[in-house]
Amino acid sequence: MPVIVMGVDPGLNCTGIGIVQVWPGKVEYVAHGVVRTNAKDPLPHRLGVICDGVRKAITEYKPQFSAVEDIFCSVNIKSAMLLGQTRGAIIATLIAGEIEVREYTALQIKKAVVGYGKADKQQVKKMVEVLLGKQLGKIPLDATDALACGICLGFNLSGRVA
Repeated sequence: MPVIVMGVDPGLNCTGIGIVQVWPGKVEYVAHGVVRTNAKDPLPHRLGVICDGVRKAITEYKPQFSAVEDIFCSVNIKSAMLLGQTRGAIIATLIAGEIEVREYTALQIKKAVVGYGKADKQQVKKMVEVLLGKQLGKIPLDATDALACGICLGFNLSGRVA
């Protein structure tokens, strides 16, 4: 029986969402999207917009599991704090939707999808296309990264060693 997984690439300006279906030994594309916020809006409003987007994806696709990219090391403390708040709001929304949450670092995601932890975003996108058997065209890289996050979890759920 397949499992629906939601991958999330958190960002205050643009949060990527990727939905994949996991079968034993294989991962299939379902959907992708991005939630954009206006930098001029207050932080609580922006977080609300992101949470609404995540909630809509939960309602539409009914994932059983989710994977959220873990925070990266940042030189800019304010940016790291804002990303932490964004991740916290997303995780709280997923938990409220009764979705199991797993966290993966960018290194873990890239290693699972590309086989190399320091791959660039274009390499990740290309491998996501190969693994899903779908040309993604000019979709935002935030959505590609979210799909990669979902694929990483899918590989872990299906027992495929990345």
